[in-house]
Amino acid sequence: MTDGYKAHGKHLIAGEWVAGSENFENAPVEGAAQRFSHGTPAHVDAACKAAETAFLAYAETSREARATFLEKIAEEIDVRGAQITAIGTAETGLPAARLEGERGRTCGQLRLFASHIRDGAYLDQRHDEALPDRAPLPRPDLKMVQRPIGPVAVFGASNFPLAFSTAGGDTASALAAGCPVVVKGHPAHPGTGEIIADAISAAVQACNMPAGVFSFVQGGTLEVGQALVQHPLICAVGFTGSLRGGRALYDLCAARPVPIPFFGELGSINPVFLMPAAMASRAQQIAEGWVASLTMGAGQFCTNPGVVIALDGPDCDLFVQAASKAMENAGPQTMLTSGIAEAYAKGVAQTEAENGVEALVSHAAGDRSAAGNIYQVSGDDFLANPGLSHEVFGPLGLIVRADNAEQMAEIASALEGQLTCTLQMDDGDVSQAQGLMPILERKAGRVLANGFPTGVEVAEAMVHGGPYPASTNFGHTSVGTMAIRRFLRPVCYQNMPDSLVPADALPD
Repeated sequence: MTDGYKAHGKHLIAGEWVAGSENFENAPVEGAAQRFSHGTPAHVDAACKAAETAFLAYAETSREARATFLEKIAEEIDVRGAQITAIGTAETGLPAARLEGERGRTCGQLRLFASHIRDGAYLDQRHDEALPDRAPLPRPDLKMVQRPIGPVAVFGASNFPLAFSTAGGDTASALAAGCPVVVKGHPAHPGTGEIIADAISAAVQACNMPAGVFSFVQGGTLEVGQALVQHPLICAVGFTGSLRGGRALYDLCAARPVPIPFFGELGSINPVFLMPAAMASRAQQIAEGWVASLTMGAGQFCTNPGVVIALDGPDCDLFVQAASKAMENAGPQTMLTSGIAEAYAKGVAQTEAENGVEALVSHAAGDRSAAGNIYQVSGDDFLANPGLSHEVFGPLGLIVRADNAEQMAEIASALEGQLTCTLQMDDGDVSQAQGLMPILERKAGRVLANGFPTGVEVAEAMVHGGPYPASTNFGHTSVGTMAIRRFLRPVCYQNMPDSLVPADALPD
């Protein structure tokens, strides 16, 4: 199962592997289960104190030193590539190709942040020179630069065991900013989290970084997460997960004596608007592409396009037929955990219970598997049933048949915040699309023309976030180089001697 790697089941705290008194087991799709130590508030406290101790030294490291550190983490992950794939596929049921691709993305974003901080533009360095002779009052010398905020807590995600977990984008951007990180591992893939933590630990030692710059505490209880976000030494939180869990942690962050920012990526139905000219020319092609995106990874992507909105009529009929056929041909897939499969089954039942919903393709869920389901509903019934706008995590698709362009715009206006909104359009749809765009850009962090949102490019211009409940902070992104801004704050130095100013604040 593990290609020579046997998990030891401990926590990594300031460079030391530490056990606990209670244990839990993972639930692999294949092979024997392994035991892991339950994290405790005491483990969290030790990790946070180590992170605070490390902060003063790590925040003063050069950008070049941090860039080299990030690259070394990527190198150590690649060295363990075969073992990571073996453990990851066993724990999550994801195919090897998916895990290998995700590992490439994880290492790629580490190296991207290394390049980004070497460039230095993210520092937003500004300098207003003193004007001692200005009337009526002189101007002081002012230097401004972005500085790291302090220790950051990161919660591993269930659906991306590599790219959004132990060494994922939150960790990479926080380390790049100069912030130590304490990761709460996800209990769905503790072995995968452990081996990635081992890779980071090796990089810490190789680069002679402070031991407390990274700690990894296994999950398993709500108490651990609560202790982490409420710890007084934690300065910000990065989270990818459910709306319910994320909102609970967000509220805890806001209720602290000193509130801290909670950067949560929560839920989204990622609506796709099917414009009439596009439907007239390629309804079948769009339907097949939608189902392929909907079922990718058993629908366990935060950008899964769960709802399409089309004008009622013959073209919509053709779309329904093609989508139903494509879904019938898509077989069941293993889900990440039995709990996620159970939640998906509940989501299916809740959808079917809503007024006006008609089942087009309906499959029963297995113990840890799911087959795709497609439903349709009128625009009137969609607007009348807010529950249909809630995310169902899995391969469930809903076709909304709008009466006319005006109702399509009404549906767009009624949407909650989204990670993405998509327009499937041809040249003849430009006028109607222009009417929708002012609505959609207020609803989502990313607006697409054609294609489907599943798959998020790690790049300078990417935005993976959006108005609540897509995320808890619409001004930021969890993917792309702008993610580093979450863990920085501007500091102005007035009439300060250069010897007391950070090197990054000094003009070249």
